[in-house]
Amino acid sequence: MSHVTVAALLFHFLLLVQSAPSGLSRLSVVSQGASLLLEKILRDVPALHAATVHIQGLTLDSASQNAELQLMAASLGLPAPPLLKPPSQHFTLEQCVSRMLAGCRLYQDLLGVLAQQLSGLSDLRADLRDLHTHISKMKEAAGLGLDQDQDQDQDQDQGQGQVLSALDGDYSRQVALHLTLMQLRSFCHDLSRSLRAINSYKPRPSAAN
Repeated sequence: MSHVTVAALLFHFLLLVQSAPSGLSRLSVVSQGASLLLEKILRDVPALHAATVHIQGLTLDSASQNAELQLMAASLGLPAPPLLKPPSQHFTLEQCVSRMLAGCRLYQDLLGVLAQQLSGLSDLRADLRDLHTHISKMKEAAGLGLDQDQDQDQDQDQGQGQVLSALDGDYSRQVALHLTLMQLRSFCHDLSRSLRAINSYKPRPSAAN
């Protein structure tokens, strides 16, 4: 799907939002635009990995190297993505959407760090920025406000600084990109499941006083 096609579809959904009813039904309409972007990102990540990571044995499905990859991630200071779960009594809609936003910001910023030393990452960064915008609209549609968790942002900024200081050669840069793309793909799968859950989510009515 071309950028022009995606843009046209997203514009169509934005038009739908203008006439959609308030509450969760409007949230569901806005989430469809985010789902389109997620599908594009999940298609683009393997192609980007193949074009930019050339170390033999580093593939997106390196399940046999999980333990070694975890050690690499720790040595490079790569922050873990925020945990996503479907909204429920114990994991509120606000928590779910806020963690979606935090994850998009995390990977957009990590790719920004890597883009200082590697090329070809600008399109994926732009898609993550657009995804962040759509999820912000979801948060607004759900009446959850747009406040950012400043402590979380500060932690992410510190983590990115650690990653940048660890990129001391082509090998470490490619390993960092490999791990980032692996984690991003996993996070996007979780995000996609959460979006589907949000579309069918019905909060329990408040107890009468």
